[in-house]
Amino acid sequence: MVPRRREQRSLFGEILDWMLAPLLLLWPMSLALTWLAAQGIASRPYDRALIESVRSLSQRVEVRGDSVYFDLSRETARMLRADEVDNVYYQVVGPRGEFVSGDRDLMLPSEDDAQVPGEMRVRDDEVHGDSVRVAYQWISGGAGERAVLVQVAETLTKRSRLATEIIKGVILPQFVILPVAVLLVWLALVRGLAPLNALQQRIRERDSDDLSPIDVHEVPEEVSPLVQSINDLLERQQTALVTQKRFLADAAHQLKTPLAGLRMQAELATREIDAGHGDPEVMKASLAQMAHASQRAAHMVNQLLSMARADAKAGTVARDEIDLEALATDVVRDFVPQSLDAGIDLGFEGPDTQVPNGLRRAGDTRVLGHPMLLRELITNLVDNALHYTPRGGAVTVRVVPDPFGQVVVLQIEDSGPGIPASERDLVFQPFYRALGTTVDGSGLGLAIVAEIAQQHGTSVVLDDARVPAQVPVGEGPGARFTIRLRHAPPPADAVVHAPSALHQPP
Repeated sequence: MVPRRREQRSLFGEILDWMLAPLLLLWPMSLALTWLAAQGIASRPYDRALIESVRSLSQRVEVRGDSVYFDLSRETARMLRADEVDNVYYQVVGPRGEFVSGDRDLMLPSEDDAQVPGEMRVRDDEVHGDSVRVAYQWISGGAGERAVLVQVAETLTKRSRLATEIIKGVILPQFVILPVAVLLVWLALVRGLAPLNALQQRIRERDSDDLSPIDVHEVPEEVSPLVQSINDLLERQQTALVTQKRFLADAAHQLKTPLAGLRMQAELATREIDAGHGDPEVMKASLAQMAHASQRAAHMVNQLLSMARADAKAGTVARDEIDLEALATDVVRDFVPQSLDAGIDLGFEGPDTQVPNGLRRAGDTRVLGHPMLLRELITNLVDNALHYTPRGGAVTVRVVPDPFGQVVVLQIEDSGPGIPASERDLVFQPFYRALGTTVDGSGLGLAIVAEIAQQHGTSVVLDDARVPAQVPVGEGPGARFTIRLRHAPPPADAVVHAPSALHQPP
C-alpha cells in the first residue's frame, strides 16, 4: 500500500486561521455578553420607577389595630394605570393575608422570602401568562403585629424595546468592524510575509553554481536562524563541490598515466609487427607492460569506487555490532597468499582474555560500526603495509580491547621505512605519495582509511612502530596505524571459545 502523501501546509493560511479563529469565537461571546448587559441596563431605570411607585403607595397605608386602611385617590390611581405600553398592577395585603386593595391576580412572594419591614425588593413573576417585574415592600403594623405587603408589578414591553435598541446600537457597528478587522489582519500578514517572498525571489534568481551565503541582515530576525542554517548548508556544499572538482581532476590526472602506458605499449607492438619484427620476447615484454598498466588502472578504479562508497555513506553509517577480531582475522587470511609471494611475515595478535577452561567472555572485541566499511579500512591498511614492507620484513595486525571497556584498539604495524613526521598528515590526502617512494600505488588507500575512521567517530594515529634507537642498521622504523573504535556492550553471561592466534612464517 502506497503511503498517503502529507498535504503541504500554508504558513500564511495557518497564521490567518490562528488569528481569525479567536476573533470569530469571541464575536458570539461578545453578542451574548452584550445582550445580558443590555437587559441589565434597560431594567435599571424601570426598576427605580417601580420602587418609587411602591414607596408612594406605602405612604397611603395605615394600620389601626386589626384593621388596615388604604386611601388611594382617583387621580393617583389614574396616574398609576396611565402607562400606554405596559400593564401595571398593584396589590395591598393585610397582616393576616387578607386582600385590602388592588389586583387579586398578583402572586404573593414565596414563603421562603423573609418579611423584613421597610426593605424594598424586586422579583420576576407572571400575571395572566405575561412576564412581569414586581417591586414589593413589607410595612410594619406596630409592635408584635405582622407586616402589611405592598407590591407593584409591570410587564416588560418597554424594557425589551430599550434592550433591543441598546443591542442594535452596539452590535450593528460590529458587523462593519468585523470585516474591516479581517481585512486588516489579511493585509498585515501580507505585509509581514513580504520579506519571505523577497527572499524566495532572490534565491530563485540565483545561478545554479552560486553558493555564496545569503545576507542575514536583509531578512527578519525570526527568519535569521533559518537563513543561517541555509548558509551553513551552502558552505558545506561549496566545500564538497570544491573537493569533488579537485578529486575528479586528480583522478583524471592519475588515470592518464596507466592509460598512456597502455596506448604506448600497444603502439610499440603495432610498429614491431608492421616492421616485420616478431620477436616473441619483445612482444612478451610489451604485453607484460600492458598488463601492468591495466592492473594499475583497475586498482585505481577500485580505489575510486571504494572512496565513492565511503563518501556516499557519510553521516549514515550503521551502528551494528561487529566482532572486530573475527573481521580482522578474515582480512588477514585473505592476504596470506600475497604475503607468501612477497616473503613477508604476516601475523595477527588477538586479545589476551583467556579464562579457566579455555573460555573467554564474548563481546570483548565487539564494536559499533558498518561491517563493509570497516573491512575496507582494514584491507587498505594491510595492503598498504605489505606494499611498503621489504622482503623478509614483518606486518602485524593487532586487536586489543580497552581494559576499561570503552574502546577496542586496532593496530597495523610494519617493519618498512616508515613515514617522516612532516608527511604524516599529508599521506591521508587523496593521491598523495610519500617522497622518494618507488612503490606503485594509487595514493587513495590511506585517504579511504581516514574517511571511514571519521565516519565512525574516530581518527587514525600514525607513528613509528619502533624506537629509532632500537632500529637495526639498514632497516626503517616502520609505521604503526592505530584506530580506537567504540566498544559495543557485550551480551550478558555469554562465553565463546577463544580463537587461536594466526601467524604465518616468512
